[in-house]
Amino acid sequence: MVQEMKSWILLSVAILTEVVATSALKASDGFTKVTPSIVVIVGYVLSFYFLSLALKGIPVGVAYATWAGLGIVLITLIAWVMYGQKLDLGALVGMGFILIGVVIMNLFSNVTPH
Repeated sequence: MVQEMKSWILLSVAILTEVVATSALKASDGFTKVTPSIVVIVGYVLSFYFLSLALKGIPVGVAYATWAGLGIVLITLIAWVMYGQKLDLGALVGMGFILIGVVIMNLFSNVTPH
């Protein structure tokens, strides 16, 4: 139980560091700006490191689906706030389906220990 909780915390850190790194990509201006470029590189390295640790207690398919799905939603919301990206009904519905898929996979799948 403790290892499982630790794995989910590690996955959360992996998601957050990936979101920070991806959000900094636009600010890096094609890796021409040093500080945002460093944030991107360090963020991705940390993200994959924490994802690899999380995989000790979470099946790879579940971890990656959760990581990718929540990352997509969070990055889209950050792009909306930071860069003024427009979100129409289709984008909102799509993000809702992603979140519903992540919840279903984590709560009802037999591959995830409950």
